[in-house]
Amino acid sequence: MERSFPQEEIYAKERFTAIQAQRLAQEIAFGPVVFQVSRLMLKFGLFEMLRAATDGMTLEEIVRKSGFSRYAVQVLLESSLTAGTVLLRDGRFYLAKAGWFLLTDKMARVNMDFNHDVNYLGLFRLEEALLNGKPEGLDTFGNWATIYEGLSVLPERAQKSWFSFDHFYSDNSFRQALDIVFDRPVHTLLDVGGNTGRWALQCVAHSGEVEVTVMDLPGQLHIMREQVKGKEGAGRIHEYPADLLDGEATFPRGFDVIWMSQFLDCFSEDETRHILSRAALSMGSGTRLYIMETFWDRQQFETAAYCLTQISLYFTAMANGKSKMYHSGDMQRLVKEAGLAIEAVHDGLGLGHSIMQCKRS
Repeated sequence: MERSFPQEEIYAKERFTAIQAQRLAQEIAFGPVVFQVSRLMLKFGLFEMLRAATDGMTLEEIVRKSGFSRYAVQVLLESSLTAGTVLLRDGRFYLAKAGWFLLTDKMARVNMDFNHDVNYLGLFRLEEALLNGKPEGLDTFGNWATIYEGLSVLPERAQKSWFSFDHFYSDNSFRQALDIVFDRPVHTLLDVGGNTGRWALQCVAHSGEVEVTVMDLPGQLHIMREQVKGKEGAGRIHEYPADLLDGEATFPRGFDVIWMSQFLDCFSEDETRHILSRAALSMGSGTRLYIMETFWDRQQFETAAYCLTQISLYFTAMANGKSKMYHSGDMQRLVKEAGLAIEAVHDGLGLGHSIMQCKRS
């Protein structure tokens, strides 16, 4: 269970010179401005325009081709120039490497849409969320205790960006995860927090024998049923409505596999321990529980750890006010406290997922 990158070496000492640290402080102070400028450079097609112009473009050429005012183009370009997403040589603008990544890296685009459409306004109330232990920013969308209660009725753009974000990270791990879960005979599988049923569909496509039951909130199950309707194997996907924040909600028994993908990061430590304890009570000696998460300390690259620890604040301000992206050591402790034993940890799945394979102690 070794970490994939040396936390202590990276985070125990200064990584920047004084000049670099001063620059970083100002980048943080103007972060919201640079974010919105970069988002609009993408939306307005200016990054794409510069990528296509191998010889660069003058300010006047960009104004003519874009159709925007000279003022609008100038302030966007000057901000982007000093932010490092565009270059200027001999009076001509070019796309810089950072701009190229914003334009072409799907992860960057998914993260940007998620932060703009879901988090941006609500993060203004992060201070209140931290002090009150509630997702105070969520009232930008509706009056719910958690965002999960309102997913089915979020504004269309916010809903699209939320699911795109969720699916982007999980979908890239599914193929490898199937090989791990179905390494032994699996006839019945309980998909806890199954969302839109994407994993359930993967399972029934992978195995012609498995029966999958999705355990989730009633509103989410309605979305799931619509999403899987007419798809191959949909007749082997069943529903089990439950609100796991209800302490009386129990897990159904008799399953070979209990699957929790990007699920436990939606709960506080106490809630996670309680959920895992209830899952353990439903498990037989042959049942295996698989927890798939992007543990921030088990990433191959430090940039991934950076992204994951920032995503934690979405949970604080918007989702529920009390959960986060887990450190694997915290999850290992909660698994053991719930009466489970870890058989194996599989790292390096997709875009940084790990799977903890558990059995009853």
